[in-house]
Amino acid sequence: MSTNFTQNQTILDLVDQIPTGKEYSDILDAEGNQYIDLVQEGGGVLGIALVGYTYILEKAGIRFMSLAGTSAGAINTMMMAGLGKIQEEKSEKILAILSNQNLFDLVDGHHSVRKIINKAIKKEKGLVWILIWNARRIFNTMKKKLGLNPGSYFESWITKELSQNNINTLHDLFELRKILPSCLKHRETNTKVTDIEARLAIITSDITTHTKTVFPKMAKLYWENPETISPSILVRASMSIPYFFEPFIVNDIPDEGDIHNSDWKDYASYSGPVPPSVKFVDGGMLSNFPINVFHREDGGVPRMPTFGARLSTFREDFSTTDSTMSMSMAMISTMRQIHDYDFLLRNPDYKQLICRIGADKDFNWLDFKMSEDDKVNLFNLGAKEAVKFLNTFNWQVYKETRQL
Repeated sequence: MSTNFTQNQTILDLVDQIPTGKEYSDILDAEGNQYIDLVQEGGGVLGIALVGYTYILEKAGIRFMSLAGTSAGAINTMMMAGLGKIQEEKSEKILAILSNQNLFDLVDGHHSVRKIINKAIKKEKGLVWILIWNARRIFNTMKKKLGLNPGSYFESWITKELSQNNINTLHDLFELRKILPSCLKHRETNTKVTDIEARLAIITSDITTHTKTVFPKMAKLYWENPETISPSILVRASMSIPYFFEPFIVNDIPDEGDIHNSDWKDYASYSGPVPPSVKFVDGGMLSNFPINVFHREDGGVPRMPTFGARLSTFREDFSTTDSTMSMSMAMISTMRQIHDYDFLLRNPDYKQLICRIGADKDFNWLDFKMSEDDKVNLFNLGAKEAVKFLNTFNWQVYKETRQL
């Protein structure tokens, strides 16, 4: 039940600690809600902590205009974009969905594969023997499918939840996102604001053309009529953890074979022939925390900030690289994060906007069979760090930093 998340004593105490009357943005609506943009990091089931984070921000009277995320962050991003109007609270709706879903159902491979994955996650005995017994099946699955789990259940799950809110196509989602809150105004000038766009950015990795793909902005590269596709497809592409899930494949790419396609050059810096099909894997391979996606290249002081929620504790310690496995993991970690850190190095003001949840310290990001108590603890952790962030963030100081 979602009440396990919202009515436990830890959460009730944290809600009481939310600062009141504090400024977070210069864009407000008639009810006094303050608007920000939000970017959410990927991290498997650790994404439950993101819901704790957004729950607290919503209780603080913060609403989310533009939304971006990768993998788990993309899941929460799509749910927040599709489960209601921009000014509505969404976190409790997402909690209700999570409470009714057995997350291990998302591991939809053969039953022997599910058993192996569960044993590996829980570090149970007998893993070596079951791996040996199923070696042929695993080898054949990886050879043919390039992933242990189809990911079909996940796609159908997101499709169903969005459909229940009358979001069946990208067109439906776009129309919903066009409905801006009434009477938006600027805090300092008290003038009506009408020139804001509620943007959406789902990050994935096109490994066929070696492209960091941002959906829905780049959807027309891959589909003839992108507004007719289900938004769940975009999230499925973003969360395709390499080898754990099969790559997401798009066939019949428009303008196949064209070597003079200006859209591919403009959007992807790709100048080769348009491929007949494309494989996508987890967006975290290239940008697990796409904090740069709403950045104003012309500089200046923003009317509303871009908050970021980080799940990982990456780069708080060095990696050991003494074995093939440890070296491989270190290389993957470097690829997943360094693009985002390079942006932060060049734009240090963004560090004032980032909440570091650090959920990977005590929780396994692939533990799809996580206990209910751990799910609640993850939610509480996201909420705890959100309260800490809200108490330390200073909107006026941030604006002064941007003026420098």
